[in-house]
Amino acid sequence: MANPTIAIVGRPNVGKSTLFNRIAGERISIVEDVPGVTRDRIYATGEWLGREFNIIDTGGIDLGNEPFMEQIKYQAEIAIEEADVIILVSSGREGVTDADEMVARILYKSKKPVLLAVNKVDNPEMRNDIYEFYALGLGDPYPVSSSHGIGLGDLLDEAVKQFSTDMEEEDDGTIKFSLIGRPNVGKSSLINALLGEERVIVSDVAGTTRDAIDTHFTSPDGQPFVMIDTAGMRKRGKVYESTEKYSVMRAMRAIDRSDVVLMVLNAEEGIREYDKRIAGFAHEAGKGMIIVVNKWDTLEKETNTMRDFEQKIRDEFRYLDYAPIIFVSAKTKQRLNQLPELIEKVSMNQNLRVPSSLLNDVIMDAVALNPTPTDKGKRLKIFYATQVAVKPPAFVIFVNEEEMMHFSYARFLENQIRKAFTFEGTPIRIMPRRRK
Repeated sequence: MANPTIAIVGRPNVGKSTLFNRIAGERISIVEDVPGVTRDRIYATGEWLGREFNIIDTGGIDLGNEPFMEQIKYQAEIAIEEADVIILVSSGREGVTDADEMVARILYKSKKPVLLAVNKVDNPEMRNDIYEFYALGLGDPYPVSSSHGIGLGDLLDEAVKQFSTDMEEEDDGTIKFSLIGRPNVGKSSLINALLGEERVIVSDVAGTTRDAIDTHFTSPDGQPFVMIDTAGMRKRGKVYESTEKYSVMRAMRAIDRSDVVLMVLNAEEGIREYDKRIAGFAHEAGKGMIIVVNKWDTLEKETNTMRDFEQKIRDEFRYLDYAPIIFVSAKTKQRLNQLPELIEKVSMNQNLRVPSSLLNDVIMDAVALNPTPTDKGKRLKIFYATQVAVKPPAFVIFVNEEEMMHFSYARFLENQIRKAFTFEGTPIRIMPRRRK
């Protein structure tokens, strides 16, 4: 199931980033009392009443030299396109402004749930001054103080109520995958070539909760797929793909809905910082990963060209050492016929369950090969291990002291598990727990 998304919009200096950080539970955006200072990450996850959701801080979307009012307008349009619930933030100290009224008019026409948060209401006396915000026509205003955490419970209670119940996607064996990467790496060409190769498109239907187009098709062996098309996503009017943070946000939405993520690189341009950033999001989300090097036909080959390129990828993406690499060409369709089978294989590995008896045999053999570490004369003891989840596979290892399970030893155990079982293409999680 894809997480619903809350977008936070409003004019500068009303506390959007502070509210964003408070909901996310950590300091993600830069917070400073200067308009337009938000320059950091604008996408995070939050949780309320057991329901997880994504959060977008639209103030972090840099729209260049657009005029002040136009920037706010564009950010509101982005929120309308991307969000399931929108929170409009105003300032209780300054009252209703022309910018507030403009954004409220745009959001009112969106047909999406809009909650009005009147921020900087730091004491009970100030609550009497929020009634003018009813004039915005967005229903009851929610007085909050994002810096002190006051009133956020009521706001989030209502936000969670507004989440659509039809967002759940049934697991019918269909594998959902997306292609992510920088503009002009050839995602659209790959999509068209892949579908042309299969020649078995069933239907093009709008995504359950998105404006993106999900393409359904079936591989020759009968495996149904849904391709989440990030390359073809365009907004009416102004195109925002040139804004890097906006393209990151779109990729994050696609990652969230995917089982397997294809990280597309351009063989001509090599690896850029943006590639590593996006791939890191997919890795942290626990998605299946395949690295696809496109435009391989354009390079002049020498004896070790492919080996050297693969080594460069391994050096730059050390945390993706489990991800298979495939060199393809959308133009010549080189190796494209291998992609559906590889996606299917990675998906199977994401859902692989290991019997506890076999898992513990592997763990005990690993300990015999490389004894557990000691700290101040005390040795880490491993009692038992069991798999607790799939997508990605997660393993709880019961020990005497969690703190003694150093990262390097957890990585050693992960490598031993990978050697014993087929987990190509999927991250796995090692979680030490103290035995009670």
